Amino acid sequence: MWSWLFQFIDPLEKAGIPYALVGSVASSIYGEPRATNDVDMVIQIGAVDAAKLVEAFPSDLFYVPPVEVILVELGRGHGAHLNIIALEGMTKADLYPLPTAQRAWFSRRRPLEVSGRQVWVAAPEAVILHKLLFHREGGGEKHLRDIRAMRVALGDSLDRVWLQQEAERLRLVLPEI
Repeated sequence: MWSWLFQFIDPLEKAGIPYALVGSVASSIYGEPRATNDVDMVIQIGAVDAAKLVEAFPSDLFYVPPVEVILVELGRGHGAHLNIIALEGMTKADLYPLPTAQRAWFSRRRPLEVSGRQVWVAAPEAVILHKLLFHREGGGEKHLRDIRAMRVALGDSLDRVWLQQEAERLRLVLPEI
């Protein structure tokens, strides 16, 4: 089901760029599976890594923004966003360079088995927070559905204290189950 993810994960791992799956792929892993057209990943890179990111994805197989565009996005600090598109199949990875405010979230990522392989997935609490941020920015009932499904599926295994503290810090409201 998720084998198409590896066309994006493998180059990042080979280049030594730390990542964590977030978004609907991660919420499907933790909660209720649903179809998606792309994969969202937080990546840990700085300006010195921009060329390494471009080189990781061969231009005959992927569209990758030029180094100059990556540097502009990295300069944003918060809200940076990059797209990589696999030319065969036109699948897409939305990459979000790790903002300083989310370093603690990233440190909580965990290796999980997906399609028989180990991949890095953001902690479920971080996935919920990411989805709440996206919901605040653009709406979308799908984010709230994903959050509810995760909270039901994970139950008491969620670190609710940490989740509530981070939500309050970001002025986010957790939806009821």
